[in-house]
Amino acid sequence: MDLIKAIESEQVKDTKINFKAGDTVRVYFKIVEGKTERVQVFEGLCIAIKRDGLKKTFTVRKMSYGIGVERTFPFNSPRIQKIEVVRLGRVRRAKLYYIRDRVGKAAKVAELIRKKNKTTATKENKQKS
Repeated sequence: MDLIKAIESEQVKDTKINFKAGDTVRVYFKIVEGKTERVQVFEGLCIAIKRDGLKKTFTVRKMSYGIGVERTFPFNSPRIQKIEVVRLGRVRRAKLYYIRDRVGKAAKVAELIRKKNKTTATKENKQKS
């Protein structure tokens, strides 16, 4: 069993991106079409993060021309160029599968608004002066 963990630890990408279910993410995914390669952007709501280690995946859902489209990405895929967190969401669940049944405004997730610390707020005011 230790041999498997050793091999997996070599292949795991060192990702600095930290997001959770409910966040809106933008995934830059490399697509190979014949001899050409291009980067396709898939932006949507992260509805689930599954497993851990090398098998870790996340599912992103977006609306495309009125139809819900979901795509599951492996975290450690070499085809993922980068992941950007567009918006933080305020949710109370780890899996947001109930969003599939919602329509219109009910399918939206409230935005998480974080308060600034007093120390960072005073530093920003000093820099503006």
